[in-house]
Amino acid sequence: MAQNQPDGLEEKDRTSTALKDLLSRIDLEELMKKDEPPLKFPKTLEEFEYSFNEKGQLRHTKTGEPYVFNYHEDMHRWNQKRYEALGEIITHCVYDLLEKECHLKKVYLPVDAAEDEPKSFIFVSEDATTNPDRLMVLIHGSGVVRVGQWARRLIINEDLDSGTQIPFIKRAMDEGYGVIVLNTNENYVEVEKPQKHVQSPANDIDEPAEKKEKKDDSQKETKKQRDSYEKYRNPQKEKETKQIPIRDNSTPEEHALYVWDHFISRSSAKNVVFVAHSYGGLVFLELMIQREAEVKNKVVSVALTDSVHNVWHQEAGKSVLDWMQEHCRNWVSSSEPLDTPVEFMLPDCPRVSAGSLTCCSRKLSQMHSVKSSSRLPRPTSESGTERHELTSWKSFNSIFKYFTHALEAQNAETKSKPTVITRSSNRKKSEEL
Repeated sequence: MAQNQPDGLEEKDRTSTALKDLLSRIDLEELMKKDEPPLKFPKTLEEFEYSFNEKGQLRHTKTGEPYVFNYHEDMHRWNQKRYEALGEIITHCVYDLLEKECHLKKVYLPVDAAEDEPKSFIFVSEDATTNPDRLMVLIHGSGVVRVGQWARRLIINEDLDSGTQIPFIKRAMDEGYGVIVLNTNENYVEVEKPQKHVQSPANDIDEPAEKKEKKDDSQKETKKQRDSYEKYRNPQKEKETKQIPIRDNSTPEEHALYVWDHFISRSSAKNVVFVAHSYGGLVFLELMIQREAEVKNKVVSVALTDSVHNVWHQEAGKSVLDWMQEHCRNWVSSSEPLDTPVEFMLPDCPRVSAGSLTCCSRKLSQMHSVKSSSRLPRPTSESGTERHELTSWKSFNSIFKYFTHALEAQNAETKSKPTVITRSSNRKKSEEL
């Protein structure tokens, strides 16, 4: 065994030498010619050569085709960055629609923010805090979506009706609701980190010029090799950024509490309803736990769509669970027909299937109105949906029916309560006589 060891070491050295020789033959510059294009994308829909047609569908302005993700084959990272750049433009398009089509106004948060302080914002109707009867609050899910959106993917690949909250906002306003649209994912501003300048050690000054020159050449060569490898590994290294949290709105849950304390709880509406999708359901439950008495006093009904709340992990008490059983309903992704009860282990609120719409007799959007039965925004089947992001749109009609019944029940209960006669009321009647 001892005699074979040198041969083994010699073989290892030969392999190592061959590997080094192979690596030295690889031309990194040649490989980098096959790198992805620059991560520079259009800033507007027009520059992207896309627009929304009369049905609210995103289409190429020249070909009329839907959005194509794989613009460059075998370049998933670049295609993903292009998709994200388009998504940011879509977000601002939705902001414009909320103001121009829905006539909502943007309100910045915190309400007492300084001019140079990081800010978030929500959208509200003119009568959001003054409507004496009813108010609707909309909460989206987690991720890249912002105020006014249910799912960016639906806006890009399907249409505005299914992917935005605009149909909910317009119908709510038609039915006499004030509206507040939360923006739970706008929790920080992102700024570029300043570049670090590395200073040369003080003892370099005393070094001989020849030695210092050799040292500089060595460092430059090392840096060149490192940069070549980094460029090959990550061809377009993005700028480093840091996040500055927005005061009192640094998390979705904190944002909802802030909007409740400064807007919803102070509104004149006697009847408040919520529509909350996905993580928005968890946000509502946390609000319920933190402001239980206030929520019970103002909120009459809550529609959840494929909510990810968890009453055990969030430690909801029995009084909260009892209230949810009576006032909440969760439309979940399911293959069952619309509104079919769906069993679930957790004892919180009834769950039903989020099926597709059976009809659309109303104008869901003035922006792309329906002119004939062949151009209905949604299919006419009653089968359920197993797509998480579609649950809000699929349960659209059922949610408004649910709210109508809840408001009717609340009004009936209010009328049935006997009037309490006090001495002061008798005194006033006597004075009038």
